[in-house]
Amino acid sequence: MNWITNYVRPRINSIFSRREVPENLWTKCDECGTMLFHRELSDNLNVCTHCDHHMAITPRDRFNALFDGGIFVEVKVPEPITDPLQFKDQKKYPERMKAAQKKTTEKEAMLVAEGEIGRTPIVAAAQDFGFMGGSMGMYVGNAIIAAAERAVALKRPLVLFSAAGGARMQEGILSLMQMPRTTVAVQMLKEAGLPYIVVLTHPTTGGVTASYAMLGDVQIAEPNALICFAGPRVIEQTIREKLPEGFQRAEYLLDHGMLDRVTPRTQLRDELITIIRMLTNQPPAVKGDLPAPDETASQPATEQAEQTDKND
Repeated sequence: MNWITNYVRPRINSIFSRREVPENLWTKCDECGTMLFHRELSDNLNVCTHCDHHMAITPRDRFNALFDGGIFVEVKVPEPITDPLQFKDQKKYPERMKAAQKKTTEKEAMLVAEGEIGRTPIVAAAQDFGFMGGSMGMYVGNAIIAAAERAVALKRPLVLFSAAGGARMQEGILSLMQMPRTTVAVQMLKEAGLPYIVVLTHPTTGGVTASYAMLGDVQIAEPNALICFAGPRVIEQTIREKLPEGFQRAEYLLDHGMLDRVTPRTQLRDELITIIRMLTNQPPAVKGDLPAPDETASQPATEQAEQTDKND
């Protein structure tokens, strides 16, 4: 028996062998194919540091970056009827819901919260495309109504982040009825004189685009976001013509007057603060947290002397 071969070498190999690297440490950019370290990507709000491609981001991660200190309070949303049509395709609707909830760790496709950005109180709502394509069902309709009612009650602006593939087919006509319901909710904000700002993210399509997503006082979009009712492939097949380059993308819509701004995600928070404070007649936000001024330091020297004499 060769003790070097049978003992020493395996021992050395076990000490210096390469450790297995977890698969979730790196993410491949969908656009340029660059491998991005997960922490670096998270710090950049899921925007590729190589090509600036905007990847999907969950509503909770978005709110953590949006609100001051990542502090926000969720707004309760009324629960709708579960599986009202007893819908079944390849799976039952409740089974699809459970799978989506397990995948996203969220209850539904929209999260509503209240908090402050730049010390400016707001109510915010965001859709999660990872939850059944961000589809608009009764819960999403209830969420937007709850957000609008909360904004009116607190007299705060409402900021909505849209991301959806359209209506939820498992709820049929009940899903389509959310279009007029949410339109009425937006009208409540307008009658109360409160700003309603929409940030359209990739993708925003179907009935969502045909209702609350295009009713904002200010329409902002993230770069290269697909924003449409019917997708470009459907339109090409219908009219049998080649569409222009970048058709229905955010930059194209900005050039044709459907949007007010196209803003990178990393700059979006500062832009929202500026716009909200302008619309609510507030002075510009102060950068950073400064200590409270010393009252005596702002008084003239003669007044300081008189104050000192009185104290003596």
